[in-house]
Parts: sequence; C-alpha cells; structure tokens
Amino acid sequence: MILKIKHYKIIFFLLFFSFNIYSQNLDYIFKSGKEGYKCFRIPTIIKSKNGTVLAFAEGRKNSCSDTSDIDIVLKKSYDNGLTWSKLQVIWNDGENTCGNPSPVVDNESGRISLLSTWNLGTDHEWEIIQQKSKDTRRIFLIHSIDNGETWTKPKEITSSVKKPNWTWYATGPVNGIQLKKGKKKGRLIIPCDHIESESKKYFSHIIFSDNGGLDWKLGGSTNQDKVNECTVVELTNGTLVLNMRNYTDDRLRKMSISEDQGKSWSNIYPDNFLIEPVCQASMISIKRPLKREIIAFSNPNSKTNREKMSLKLSLDKTKTWSKTILLHSGPSAYSNLIQLNNKEIGCLFEGGNKSPYEG
Repeated sequence: MILKIKHYKIIFFLLFFSFNIYSQNLDYIFKSGKEGYKCFRIPTIIKSKNGTVLAFAEGRKNSCSDTSDIDIVLKKSYDNGLTWSKLQVIWNDGENTCGNPSPVVDNESGRISLLSTWNLGTDHEWEIIQQKSKDTRRIFLIHSIDNGETWTKPKEITSSVKKPNWTWYATGPVNGIQLKKGKKKGRLIIPCDHIESESKKYFSHIIFSDNGGLDWKLGGSTNQDKVNECTVVELTNGTLVLNMRNYTDDRLRKMSISEDQGKSWSNIYPDNFLIEPVCQASMISIKRPLKREIIAFSNPNSKTNREKMSLKLSLDKTKTWSKTILLHSGPSAYSNLIQLNNKEIGCLFEGGNKSPYEG
C-alpha cells in the first residue's frame, strides 16, 4: 500500500481501490458489478476540513457508457484511506446522467462544494454538440456543511457559468483549489471545459466563487482550442497553472498560466516532459511548511494507450519534471491526486488487469 519516495509516502488507490504494491491482490473501493452498478468511472478525491477523505465517482447503472443512467456516488475514509465507508448516493436523477463530480473545500467555513453536470440519459454527447439533443448539458451545485456526511439537493447554476453558445460542458473532473495568495485570496476555482456551438471547437476554462462556494461565476477561457479536461494549481508566487488534455498529434500535455487569478489565460504551450494518450490527468501543489514547493502530476504515461499510471514531481514550478514513478503498469485512465498530510500523498485512479475500467 505504501511506497516511500524521498520524505513522502505515496499511497495509491488503484481503480477506486487501495492495494498493497507488494501483492497481486486488488482490494477494490468501488467494484464493477457490485453495489447496484455495472461500472464505476471518473474518480475524484478531497480531504474535508476535519480530515475525512471523500472519494467520489460516477456510478454507471447499466454499462460503462458515458450516456444513460449515471449517479454520483461517494465513499468516505476516516483513517486516510485504510478503510472505507459504505457507498452513499449523492445524486440520482432516475435514468438521466449525473456526473463529472468536481469537489472543492472552503478551508474557512469547511463547506464542500461539489460541482457537476447533468443531461438527459437519452441524449448522447455528439447530439448535444450538434444541437440535435432533446436538452442540453447543464451545471449543478451541491453542498455539504458537515464534512461530507449529508448533502443538499442539487441546485442548477447553468446560467451563471455557461455561455449561451456553448453546447457540451464538463466540470473537472478533478478537485478544485482555494487560492492562498493575492487580492482574491480565498477564491475557489474549478477547472472546466466546453465546446462552442458554431465552430465545434473545444476549450478549457475555469469557474470561481468568491463567497465560499455559495455562488459561482464564469472565469477565463483559453484563447486556443483542441484542449478540454484540465487541472489547475496555484504556485507559491500566486501564478495559476492550467494543465490540459490535448487533442493535437504531438501527444503532449498543454499548459497555460494566469497572472490575474483566473480572469485570463496565456497562450497555450506544450509541456515536453508530460506525454499522454489523450486522457484526463491530475496536478496538485504539495504544501510543505518552510520547505521547497513541490508540484505533483499523475496520468497514463503513454502516447498510445491508457496504461502505465504514473507520477511525476516538479521542483521548479512545472518547468521540468522528475523521472517517471510508475504506480501501475497495466491499463489505467483517469486519476486524482490528494495530499493526505505533511508526509503522505495519495492517488485515486482507474485501472485494472485487462481494462482501465474494471472497478
């Protein structure tokens, strides 16, 4: 379960399951075909103000398809991932699609904001993009004020965070952040992406809250396309770095920076150290009191297949990255990193022996 890297222990939650890296036995957190769901996908993870670790996923009722009956589900750990609670359904809207769970914690109030998306279960992504669907992609907000024990009913916020000429829309799927520097200290940010109706081009953007997650607004978008699912960190100098899934042929992660706390973003540039097979990824800033800043990044380390879930570390504000630390050599896909304490970080990710989506 624990691999020591320098002064850090790296705890892995493979494919929604924790496992001992010295054993071939896989101890699932969410397991396909169990607990009423055919498939679990899209993992995200955060730590609440009181220390509870919250692992979210999409519970896909009938198949691993991105469409149809999908719920947002949760399991909690009170011991930093050693054991997990029973499954809790956060949002079930019948046969419709509730997904892309993207959580963020307001460290002052402890309020957890869970941003997510919704569409009719009969509407496919391509139909929404081509404007041939019965409805569109909508954005919702759910709160918890008791460290994830109970949750409010979903509240639609589409008009506040989505432009009229946008069709497809996705929150995260990854954790959000709270800014610690600058004039907007305390701002909550969730990385998102969208597709324009006219051009069919896809871009990354952020949404933000300046009142602890109660209200959300649209932030800046990238000025270049062919990027979508993204992850964001704040550096110690206050600069924001956006790391994006890339659809160009070079199979390199794309990056952009913001010097105005998410209002605008620089021209996109490739990160020559970070390869990808066109897939979601995760990036976090590791907080180390009085010590050097570390940025951690996880994704499938391949240009061709969703496999080889790996970790890389940067000590120079994402300019360069360490050698690859292999977490799982087999099939793997989406992931989310988390700092558990001053000496441990964890990685929750999709993976398996024959398919990335076995759990």
